[in-house]
Amino acid sequence: MTTIPKHTRATIMPCLRYRDAPAAIEWLCNTLGFEAALVIRNEDDTVAHAQLTYGNGMIMLASVVDSEYGRLLKQPVEIGTFVTQSSYLVVNDADQVHERVLRAGGTVLLPLQDKDYGGRGFTCRDPEGHVWSIGTYDPWAEAERPR
Repeated sequence: MTTIPKHTRATIMPCLRYRDAPAAIEWLCNTLGFEAALVIRNEDDTVAHAQLTYGNGMIMLASVVDSEYGRLLKQPVEIGTFVTQSSYLVVNDADQVHERVLRAGGTVLLPLQDKDYGGRGFTCRDPEGHVWSIGTYDPWAEAERPR
């Protein structure tokens, strides 16, 4: 049996949790270039649900809460700053984003460099410990090249 994805803009969206989701939304938008498409706040100013777009991609995020779903997840700070997944952003200018990350206090984990497989990029940690790889390598363009 094959799974047939729904025909939509993007079919995979990372879902992240942040202890200070409003601050995370601000950092992700101002530093990495996301746009807040939808932010639903609870009465206590925590975030019930947010959708941040990046080109034709999207992440969804919310505040850390003690719920059935929330108990399935651990924050990087709870597991020695390790993560079990990371996201990759395809950008036009990795040097520019690298500079914004440094100015915003992000931690660069892997330096900005030209990659053997093409493109230029780096890996950083956001203020709550989630890992982001950012680069000019476009796997879709590579897949479309004649072999």
